[in-house]
Amino acid sequence: MKLPDQLFVDGSYRDSASGRRTPLVNPATETPLAEVAAADLADVDAAVDSAHRAWESNWRDWTPGKRTEVMYAIARLLREHLEDLAQIECQNIGKPIGDARDEIGLGARVFEFYAGAITKFCGQTIPVWRGGFDYTLHAPLGVVAAIVPWNFPFPIGCWKVAPALAAGNAVILKPASLSPLTALKLGQLACEAGLPPGVLQVLPGAGSAIGDALVTHPLIRKVSFTGSTEIGRHIMELASRDLKRISLELGGKSPNIVFADADWERAAETSPMSVFANTGQDCCARSRVFVERKVYEPFVEKFVAATRKLAVGDPAKPETQLGPLVSAGQRATVEEYLTDARQRGSRFACGGNRPVGKGYYLEPAVLLEVGQADRCWREEIFGPVVAVRPFDDETAMIREVNATPYGLSGSLWTNDLRRALRVARQVESGVLSVNSHSSVHVEAPFGGFKQSGIGRDLGMNALEGYTELKNVYVAE
Repeated sequence: MKLPDQLFVDGSYRDSASGRRTPLVNPATETPLAEVAAADLADVDAAVDSAHRAWESNWRDWTPGKRTEVMYAIARLLREHLEDLAQIECQNIGKPIGDARDEIGLGARVFEFYAGAITKFCGQTIPVWRGGFDYTLHAPLGVVAAIVPWNFPFPIGCWKVAPALAAGNAVILKPASLSPLTALKLGQLACEAGLPPGVLQVLPGAGSAIGDALVTHPLIRKVSFTGSTEIGRHIMELASRDLKRISLELGGKSPNIVFADADWERAAETSPMSVFANTGQDCCARSRVFVERKVYEPFVEKFVAATRKLAVGDPAKPETQLGPLVSAGQRATVEEYLTDARQRGSRFACGGNRPVGKGYYLEPAVLLEVGQADRCWREEIFGPVVAVRPFDDETAMIREVNATPYGLSGSLWTNDLRRALRVARQVESGVLSVNSHSSVHVEAPFGGFKQSGIGRDLGMNALEGYTELKNVYVAE
């Protein structure tokens, strides 16, 4: 299988203007995987100009029916190429192959959802005092930039590209420099499905080299970004110069709250994967576990036992649940947190060591006796580390849950309906699951409170974010 190694601009693959390339390493084997063209400023200008021409001369005037057909065609091609795409993701970022297949399927479902949503995204007719006829419509913005992370590169790319295209925009997709391969294949398959050349461009390369250029380019009307809160702030500052539209899905330090009246045994057995899935490289990871003291000790015992059973290893094997971290640098960052935890006196119930052999692996770590001021309790680690603390009082616990700059996701376990409604209302989080760990539903909005972001991906809400609301009045 030949891996894509060029930019995808104006409907075809091409080298970057500078000729620079970025080496990729398979994180499971630490061996070279590919060298991919790295875009520079000249490539940004060429891609944006091409996208603007394609949007202005063609795409924005396509009927809803034609856009629907091409979106369904993209979904069909994604399903036909599911195995190839999954194998690419497995090699590129160490994604367990079962997870990779699920995520490619999720991307196809996203395109199917927005294909069906195009003709349901309606304006209003409004009776006005003057008489006449007043109506609203959703106008596409033009060219938008989608900047996606390396932890879930394919599904998050689809979360942004699909609604933007459905709303009638052209898209510049900027994948993370570590994970460009499936994004490049998406561009190719979209054109094969009938998307006009130039409507979807893919620019791999370092964010430090082309990120600012995308955010400040005068022809780009919106930037949708998923990544760190620090970079999100920077994008917001740059976008403010010309009041460019932005949506930001940023960091998280999500809670997992377990009350004694819940089915706490099921919670303990299932909760490890709510934080360790994707090797903990997930902004929704439930990395702060709050357990009511009555069941704290038995909960921890079952939680640790379930963690020890997780299959860590070769991501190409179907039984693997946890693969390597994405890079040597990411593993080193996580290990810095673990060193800090040891120095502060946290107790390691299990994990935290490197397995013997090649690959950027790290055993999932369960930390106990962690202080509220400790870094592992307060900061997003983005690795396989969880901290568990007991609580006695609901009010004090909720205060501690909310004592964070983040508010993205979380779980709440209780069989008391009144408590579930009360606590869900008080937890400051954009997404919350009751007796579940599910954060993502294609049909429902996804995004965060506070410094976890602005705007929403998924659901019908995402379409609104890629349009301007126009009001038209027709006099009698």
